[in-house]
Amino acid sequence: MKHWIRWLPGLDTLRRYEAAWLAHDIFAGIVLATMLVPVGIAYAAASGLPGIYGLYATIVPLLVYALFGPSRILVLGPDSALAGVILGVVAPLSGGDPLRAATLAAMMAIVSGMVCILAGIARLGFVTELLSKPIRYGYMNGIALTVLISQLPKLMGFSIESEGPLRSLLVIGGAIYEGRTNWVAFGIGLGTLVVILLLRNSKRLPGILIAVLGATVVVGALGLAAPYDVKVLGPLPQGLPGFVVPSISYGDMVPVLVGGFAIALISFADTSVLSRAYAARLGTRVDPNQELVGLGVSNLATGFFQGFSISSSSSRTPVAEAAGARTQLTSVVGALAIVALLLAAPNLLQHLPSAALAAVVITSAIGLIEVTDLKRIYRIQRWEFWLAIVCFVGVAVLGVIPGIGLAIVIAIAEFLWDGWRPHSAVLGRAHGVKGYHDITRYPDAHRIPGLVLFRWDAPLFFANAEFFRERILDAMATSPTPVRWLVVAAEPVTSVDVTACDVVAELDEALHAQGIELCFAELKDPVKDKLKRFGLFAQLGENYFFPTIGVAVSRYLETHHVEWEDWEDEIER
Repeated sequence: MKHWIRWLPGLDTLRRYEAAWLAHDIFAGIVLATMLVPVGIAYAAASGLPGIYGLYATIVPLLVYALFGPSRILVLGPDSALAGVILGVVAPLSGGDPLRAATLAAMMAIVSGMVCILAGIARLGFVTELLSKPIRYGYMNGIALTVLISQLPKLMGFSIESEGPLRSLLVIGGAIYEGRTNWVAFGIGLGTLVVILLLRNSKRLPGILIAVLGATVVVGALGLAAPYDVKVLGPLPQGLPGFVVPSISYGDMVPVLVGGFAIALISFADTSVLSRAYAARLGTRVDPNQELVGLGVSNLATGFFQGFSISSSSSRTPVAEAAGARTQLTSVVGALAIVALLLAAPNLLQHLPSAALAAVVITSAIGLIEVTDLKRIYRIQRWEFWLAIVCFVGVAVLGVIPGIGLAIVIAIAEFLWDGWRPHSAVLGRAHGVKGYHDITRYPDAHRIPGLVLFRWDAPLFFANAEFFRERILDAMATSPTPVRWLVVAAEPVTSVDVTACDVVAELDEALHAQGIELCFAELKDPVKDKLKRFGLFAQLGENYFFPTIGVAVSRYLETHHVEWEDWEDEIER
């Protein structure tokens, strides 16, 4: 029983539920629903899908995550960060067919869900940590720009056909120049955008709800839709989403798989950050692997119930918190409120203008843009700033999916570079400073005649083994005296593989031929155990492994009777 409870945190919460929480959760759920409806519809439109699918993609994950999700307060649903990715895959493949677009989006949700579930079971919750902040800022800024540009035509009341953000921008400019702007629709959209931005930081007034309802009332009361060609949502289908297994062609499989993987990476990166932030605020702990499973099952269920990929929401979660949410029952109440809307009043939002929905998405896209921290990164480490810019340009020029692929490649290259060409140092004895230190930092440090102390600041593996040999040979070549011993200060070495061991064995043989002993100091026991399995420990000899650099130096001085005056010896005298 306990094993299953671990994978179903919602049941554990239900077992511990307190009656005093109920009123708070119900009220917060109703408040949350007022925001979920317009936002869900808006993000569906931003993803290239009919608005009803945004409500389907809101109801299902709220219910599923309440059972499988480890966070008590996190709100899941359609997200502006994913809209650009979904649109980038769906738009070119669907050919304008809304049903095919919905099928493709549902399959991407299933792919991303399976990826997250498998990663969670395999305890790979750490994977998203491989994406550094600059890389994340770069591709998220690129996605924000893509989403923003995609909504500009809807805000201005016309439509375009183009691929890629920059090409779309050129087409939009041409359309404006040709006078295709619908000024009534643009006025409605701009007014909605202004109201949302003005009320964005208000904790008492729901800016999005006020702006969207205001735009809907204006269009409906004044009858602006037909005379002025203002596009509106229209009546929603009555009823709930059914279980459907999406079917796509083999030709669509590759872009859907790539898009699903990209969505899994983005959604979990954002969800894990938000989940940890709220866990710290509430004084609880969230298992990142269970978070992966909860997110994955939510996406999987959403894909099978006519929805599309979802993530955590950094805008709707604070609404739930501010309304007094105590547990995931808040999300259940919110989902049931949307269900009531679809069953009892599907025509309530039929006059909602597309320009107002575009304003909602543009506001969210603006919220994704990171500038302040990039300025800080520019000041402290300029090459990481330009890394972010490369990722940003990659998304803006190549498109969302290729751009994210470029970001992942750059992340892997960045991760490998530090291990491929790590820092190393020759050590010496600096006067007045305990221990042995890098002679490039302490130019006056003394070096013991015939002894080279060499520090390697990384794991030793196949990619840097040859570089390790080169750096050691360089250190010996620059020694001011003929070398008798070479001691590797190996405390930073956390791992070693077969290739590296073979290189060390060859190096040892070459040094022996010159009458030089190869030694190791401060080597960690797990690494030493590997050397024993590989046979290298026996080849070098147990007497040439020392617990500290100081012990290695003392043994060398005793063995070769080298006269050496240490500043600490002078103090003792």
